Amino acid sequence: MSPRDAVADLRRIAFLLERANEATYRVRAFRTAAKTLAALPAGELTARAEAGTLTELSGVGEVTARSVVESLRGEEPVYLRRLLATEGTDLDEAAAALRTALRGDCHTHSDWSDGGSPIEEMALAAVELGHEYVVLTDHSPRLKVARGLTADRLRRQLDHVAAVNAALPSGFRILTGIEVDILADGSLDQSDELLARLDVVVGSVHSGLNDEKARMTRRMLAAVANPHLDILGHCTGRMVASRPAGVTGPGDRGHRGRTRPPSDFDADAVFAACAEYGKAVEINSRPERQDPPKRLIRLALEAGCHFAIDTDAHAPGQLDWQRFGCERAALCGVPADRVVNTWSADRLVKWAAAH
Repeated sequence: MSPRDAVADLRRIAFLLERANEATYRVRAFRTAAKTLAALPAGELTARAEAGTLTELSGVGEVTARSVVESLRGEEPVYLRRLLATEGTDLDEAAAALRTALRGDCHTHSDWSDGGSPIEEMALAAVELGHEYVVLTDHSPRLKVARGLTADRLRRQLDHVAAVNAALPSGFRILTGIEVDILADGSLDQSDELLARLDVVVGSVHSGLNDEKARMTRRMLAAVANPHLDILGHCTGRMVASRPAGVTGPGDRGHRGRTRPPSDFDADAVFAACAEYGKAVEINSRPERQDPPKRLIRLALEAGCHFAIDTDAHAPGQLDWQRFGCERAALCGVPADRVVNTWSADRLVKWAAAH
């Protein structure tokens, strides 16, 4: 294939990032790289790309260098291809359509762990929003700061959910679940016997978030391979501490007023494993999480993953936060048929059981 104009591709990426209202630093990275590379003497760009020395130039990072190499090979850069996937889309309309397609929420908390409201109140709020189901995913034992459920408390919760379901409006049900900690060795923080009884299992990393890349990757790959895990929750663990006005509320212990960088892991390998094992990647709708970042949503989409657009709600009003996740999914071109909570409760439970 004939080489593409690498500088033009970088400028096109910057333009599309600006139009999508992406972070200024990301736009600047591509514009700065384009300016640096445009000033090189004839032949030096190709020579540096072949020698792997593009990143020695001021203003050229690994991502921009990778895009240049792909362009010079005659390939449309992956970064550009992901952005072009949503070009010309009415994103407000796409987000609204995605929100309408959702039939439930796969990640919610009650006052049995660190939520602020009883299970009954969470369920009735979900009914008011038009959901057909909500998955109750209180925390597992080792997350003591969040009052994680011991095995005995989880068994009692399962009995309680059965009683609540019997009293709820026809056509709605609470699905049993857990947000189980992914431990340091990649195992899940609850017994296999109990995990097998649950309808949906969300697995998340809550400790050791600064683990080095190789260790975190091994940990996540082991969890994804576990047949009990259905959804990989907030995969980077980041906190951006950014919320629209007026969305704070009770039941948010540990969720306000702080930032945290994303964990470092081999996203290509983890998302490939999710696709291989049929696990969903969560698009966490909490405004202070925005996890995964959009570049990773696009990467997971390209890897063939399914998604779950969840609120991680800790209070009834937060169940309406799915719109934030839908906006980010629409920006990345995620189609409704790749989102597991657009499915009926029966189909969702059958899919989870198949693991």
